[in-house]
Amino acid sequence: MQPELLFAYARLQQMGANLLALLPSFVLGCLVFIVFIFIARIIKALVQRLNARRHYSLALVMGRLAQWGVLLFGLLVSVTIAFPSFTPANLISALGITGIAVGFAFKDIFENFLAGILILATEPFRIDDQIVFGSYEGTVERIETRATLIRTYDGRRVVIPNAELFKGSFVVNTAYDSRRLEHDIGIGTSDDIQLAKRLMLDVVTQADGVLSEPKPDALVVSFAESGINIRLRWWIHPPRRADVLDIQDRVLEGVKNALIVNGIDLPYPTRQILFHDQTEETDGDRSSQREGWPAGKVSPPRARSVAAAIFNAIRKKSQPSPEHRSDSENGA
Repeated sequence: MQPELLFAYARLQQMGANLLALLPSFVLGCLVFIVFIFIARIIKALVQRLNARRHYSLALVMGRLAQWGVLLFGLLVSVTIAFPSFTPANLISALGITGIAVGFAFKDIFENFLAGILILATEPFRIDDQIVFGSYEGTVERIETRATLIRTYDGRRVVIPNAELFKGSFVVNTAYDSRRLEHDIGIGTSDDIQLAKRLMLDVVTQADGVLSEPKPDALVVSFAESGINIRLRWWIHPPRRADVLDIQDRVLEGVKNALIVNGIDLPYPTRQILFHDQTEETDGDRSSQREGWPAGKVSPPRARSVAAAIFNAIRKKSQPSPEHRSDSENGA
């Protein structure tokens, strides 16, 4: 045999012997890791069971973190048993070399993860709460370590990064057991305000879902262009979106019917358009200044209807100018 082949054969024999020597340690390391897998599952279940009563979502995340921690520790122990030359210090030094690069690369992921843990720990809202964040409003479906999932009222899913949610401002509509609703209702200027208030409160106190305490109230809030605005306020339970719309529909429908039956006006803005040369015979003294016409002895034009004013404007526009008439006459 050639020396090169002999050297290669010797190396293969040495590698095989080394593998056979490591085989018992490798099998033992695998068995130890399997044991740690079962231990990690047990610890996960215990952590979740201990914290589930207070913080259900946090219990799920903490259980997973405990499981991953036990598995990581079991992996280090198993690798040390399977490969005696390998030590945890070697792994730590290897991770330290790339730790800075990994930290910069996964900065946003780590930020969202930490924000998710803080949200789960402090619980500003819980699963099944209805919140408003920016232009999004819906029901919280899941709180994960990276993002929070919201189902909007029209059946769409919104994924909001936990860092944005934790640093931003949001409204929790279902944080308390009751919620106040309000609506501004306009009545005529000459209508009886006390009668209108009494009719509104009678309707709202008899509506299903409206709480008797705190009591509903009706307050005059402004004088509008077309009447007087009265703000009707009432409290409901529960404060969920479907209940809000349902109770508000019953209250406003009942208030409208009660006001109309009792002769209370529900005014709306009206506008009157007058053409520049349109006046009315019943406006009083025609020599006084009105509608842009000068006051004094100058007689304003006679009253004309809207149709007559439009016809006159069209007729004037269709007539040729004096210059055009003179040109046509000269040409003729």
